[in-house]
Amino acid sequence: MSLNAFKAYDIRGVYGTELDETLAYRVGRCLPAALSAKTVLVGRDMRLSSPALRDALVRGLREAGADVGDIGVVTTPMTYFFTAELGYDASVMITASHNPLDHNGMKVSSAGARPVGYAGGLNTVEAMIERDALPPPAVTPGALRDEPVTDRYLAWMRAHLPDISGLKVVIDGSDGAAGPFVRALFGDGPEYINIEPDGHFPHHGPNPLEPTNRTMVAARVRGSGADLGLIFDGDADRVMCVDETGTFVSPDMLIPFIADFLLPPDSEGRRIDPETGKPAIVIHDVRTSRGVTEKLREDGFATEMVRVGAAFAKADLRRLHALCGGELAGHYYFRDFHWCDSGILAALRILGLTARAKAAGKPLSALVREVAGRYCATGEINFRDIPDRAAAIGAVVTALLKRFGAPETRSDIDGVRLDWTDSWIGVRVSNTEPILRVSAEARKEAKLTALTACVRETLGR
Repeated sequence: MSLNAFKAYDIRGVYGTELDETLAYRVGRCLPAALSAKTVLVGRDMRLSSPALRDALVRGLREAGADVGDIGVVTTPMTYFFTAELGYDASVMITASHNPLDHNGMKVSSAGARPVGYAGGLNTVEAMIERDALPPPAVTPGALRDEPVTDRYLAWMRAHLPDISGLKVVIDGSDGAAGPFVRALFGDGPEYINIEPDGHFPHHGPNPLEPTNRTMVAARVRGSGADLGLIFDGDADRVMCVDETGTFVSPDMLIPFIADFLLPPDSEGRRIDPETGKPAIVIHDVRTSRGVTEKLREDGFATEMVRVGAAFAKADLRRLHALCGGELAGHYYFRDFHWCDSGILAALRILGLTARAKAAGKPLSALVREVAGRYCATGEINFRDIPDRAAAIGAVVTALLKRFGAPETRSDIDGVRLDWTDSWIGVRVSNTEPILRVSAEARKEAKLTALTACVRETLGR
């Protein structure tokens, strides 16, 4: 068994070739020592291989001497939430998130639901396994107990449920883990599709970023005259939406409206964070539309750009004591959710802001145009089969600077992002795939075309 499943953010791969019960057992044996964890919370999604991986992982954890709490089949955010709420030293969520049905994986957190990425501890686990240096088994195995959490979780969510009685909503569960919890939370109000968890994913794949996976919810919204449609990914750490016309809403476009929903302006129009006494901070990743940051600043928020990826975003949200944040990929992060991402909590807030807009006579599409109409955008362009991606980034940046001159600002926190007055472009290496990713925006289409042409010419594409 190779160790290719160890990624930047988590452990993930094709079940049976990159990840199996043997690896899960070894992770269990090593993780308590790597994280100094005496108690570990374990959750799993509905994938067909998840029960067997759970059993192997728990066996390893217990042999290492860790006491294990099992919360059963849950969403990934539920595992984050109860890691912090119940005071566990660490947690493992068995899931491949939005990946295809033949994949599985493990998302690891430490105390307080702090994300554990490769550099934060998974590298230590990998090195132990690679050297076949598993810690010796404990003299006394750890205990195993069930942790019934569903009622407590739903109660917490209901306390944050806005009045959506005036909305007509379609919810697509993607045959994933969200279904039972969403139905219990919203009752009979919405129209549900693909809501029963099924590891075969019979209706469509579990990644809402793929356009073909959104066709059902978009068609149902148009056919029923709904105000919006929500679609979750496989483990419900992400949510995305289509507006009342069935048009996909890029997830970053909703960040300003979620922030506004969480912290309305005071009597002087300011967004003062009650916990810091300063302008509330909202984080966004390096791919985020400049229209988003412009809107946030116009509304009185402070903004901070962070690296792509949940492990980085959650750490930065905590470090900056930010109010919330979001990513182009559909993750939304909340301080009041133990600094973590939650698709269901984000859905509540998207529904709340849509209901408020509708009451004011404004559909979701009109709200989004306040941000999306400012720039022409490429979306994320992927370049595959680039042997030396670091050298390619250097060549692209050199070509861009030569053709378009020095930018007003440059960020090197995640690849390179160059911002001019009328445009920007970002070039970065994917943390999960051997791909070079490029995103760009410009006020005029001609400038956008020139930027992307420069990249393609440099890469020979």
